[in-house]
Amino acid sequence: MIVRNYLDAPLKTASSHKGKGEVRSVKLFSEEDYDSKLRFFYYMELPPGTSIGYHTHKDTNEEVYVIVEGHGLMTVNGEEREVKPGDVILNKPGWSHGLENRSGSLVKLLVYEADV
Repeated sequence: MIVRNYLDAPLKTASSHKGKGEVRSVKLFSEEDYDSKLRFFYYMELPPGTSIGYHTHKDTNEEVYVIVEGHGLMTVNGEEREVKPGDVILNKPGWSHGLENRSGSLVKLLVYEADV
């Protein structure tokens, strides 16, 4: 059994895809951990005023964001939408996306990516 706890893991602070400010994250699993086409699994925290910069994925992978806590503004292919806890956002191969925390509280999310 392989268990990793994102609440106990030490978070790294850095810019994400040239977004605003610095976000906190931990890579819980990477390609080496999987026997499938999954590439990674992250836990992330976006403090108020920070963002995951708008970026485009390769045609060879897709990504899923799961909003665990807080409210943010998600942009996918130029379309903006407020996101909240429970929202699951699919970013298909070749799509562009970013997430901004315009609220006064922390946004927490899980992110995973797979090759297609």
